[in-house]
Amino acid sequence: MAHARIRRKPMAQINVVPYIDVMLVLLVIFMVTAPLLTQGVQVELPQVDARAVADAQNEPVVVSVRRDGSYHLNIGGDSSQALDGKEIQARVAAVLRLRSTAPVLVRGDHKVDYGKIVEVMALLQRSGVENVGLVTDQPGRR
Repeated sequence: MAHARIRRKPMAQINVVPYIDVMLVLLVIFMVTAPLLTQGVQVELPQVDARAVADAQNEPVVVSVRRDGSYHLNIGGDSSQALDGKEIQARVAAVLRLRSTAPVLVRGDHKVDYGKIVEVMALLQRSGVENVGLVTDQPGRR
């Protein structure tokens, strides 16, 4: 009996060079366009644990913005009394002269116009505040 020789074709191989080229081109495109996509204000986020302030010397300065847009401050008088921007700026600057490490926080009503929060943050910046924290509620507390 004669054995027939079976001739096998070599297995087809995938040429990966074009795929590597495509991936490198996509990588370059993403590296070039990614910095262009980031717009807005540079924000330096604090890198600390979210714990309650326990030290009485570092009691935070809290500027509250009510739903009607009025500003209130927790230092230097009655916190329920509405203050204008110049008064907020003067009082916060005075506190920072005495306690330069005092944390400054902004509490804004969830229905208040976003522009009012930005105005308060600009006032605080003119007062010499470098870092401002925003106070929020835990989800489900309303």
